[in-house]
Amino acid sequence: MTARRVVITGIEVLAPGGVGVKNFWDLLDEGRTATRAITFFDPAPFRSRVAAEIDFDPREHGLSPQEIRRMDRAAQFAVVAARGAVADSGIDLQACDPHRVGVTVGSAVGATMGLDQEYQVVSDGGRLDLVDHEYAVPHLYNHLVPSSFAAEVAWAVGAEGPSTVTSTGCTSGIDSVGYAVELIREGVVDVMVAGSTDAPISPITVACFDAIKATTPRNDDPEHASRPFDGSRNGFVLGEGAALFVLEELSGARRRGAHIYAEIAGYASRSNAYHMTGLRPDGVEMAEAISRALDEARMNPEEIDYINAHGSGTLQNDRHETAAFKRSLGAHAYRTPVSSIKSMVGHSLGAIGSIEIAASALAMENNVVPPTANLHTPDPECDLDYVPLVARDQLTDAVLTVGSGFGGFQSAMVLARPERRIG
Repeated sequence: MTARRVVITGIEVLAPGGVGVKNFWDLLDEGRTATRAITFFDPAPFRSRVAAEIDFDPREHGLSPQEIRRMDRAAQFAVVAARGAVADSGIDLQACDPHRVGVTVGSAVGATMGLDQEYQVVSDGGRLDLVDHEYAVPHLYNHLVPSSFAAEVAWAVGAEGPSTVTSTGCTSGIDSVGYAVELIREGVVDVMVAGSTDAPISPITVACFDAIKATTPRNDDPEHASRPFDGSRNGFVLGEGAALFVLEELSGARRRGAHIYAEIAGYASRSNAYHMTGLRPDGVEMAEAISRALDEARMNPEEIDYINAHGSGTLQNDRHETAAFKRSLGAHAYRTPVSSIKSMVGHSLGAIGSIEIAASALAMENNVVPPTANLHTPDPECDLDYVPLVARDQLTDAVLTVGSGFGGFQSAMVLARPERRIG
């Protein structure tokens, strides 16, 4: 039996620098950065005081007062993105069998902002050891269970099929979409609303990353603080955001005349079983995920036109994935443009994988490779073509996007134009 093929027919992105696909792509195309000094709270006590924040008013995006009160910021992002993706796809979900429509939402840290804010309230700013729960919002339980994100999205789009949250750290955004693809391929559903969301810019998150010195202390120059692959990089910039997609079986999408951004041709995930935060320099596990994703796509390494890197801007990550690209793509790695959009929109943890899938699909849509901002002096051990500073016009028919997460998670996904593949 021929395997069902899965395509992206709707995209919505909430990212630093602007809400919506157009604002997102314009920022990437122009190589602008959206990193700045933290404004959500007083960052003075912290080592790293920069972030990539979204100027987001939920009322402007159609959320009711009840929804705003009920949902954490990350859930608000997910609902707005889901509604936008459905609208972009042009699909009439009310005409679909609701049991054949599902939802997957990725998130690394769940309702961090809501929990942090509510703890401040119930503990009277941390003064009380014995907190008073009566001061908490009535829907605090929703903040404690990340499954509420999937429930909110399912309610928003009327999906009654499988509904789940995928939480695999910083690969959540790729893994949630990969899981959705498998459900369509297996015939469980025909349509999935899938993607990821995170809103982690809160004191507790900043303190945690300060403790392990993972985030940059370049506080005097926030706009240029995120420097993937540059020899002067010294940690990532925390971000926030969401990207959700409408995924459909290819033949159904063609029958209804849908605009197809890309086919999700291959996906794989591996674990290094090595260290909670450490990475081996040889990149074996990421290389294995890339090779398996290419096998599933039935594509050769030479067919990849662009690599959307994880590119977090930490010393070990950038070298690790550079090694992985060389190991999996061979000599073609040196001929393939690579870039990291985290240089512009920061690292939104579980959300970034989906945001990078959106960037990959839009790179194909526009035949433009987005740049790596702030890359002036490459690390000698990072010796590939990282598209420094300025976007590059290039025919782009197939993109590899990868993610790497604490816990040893390594994921890879291949996007391609459907007409490029036989099947």
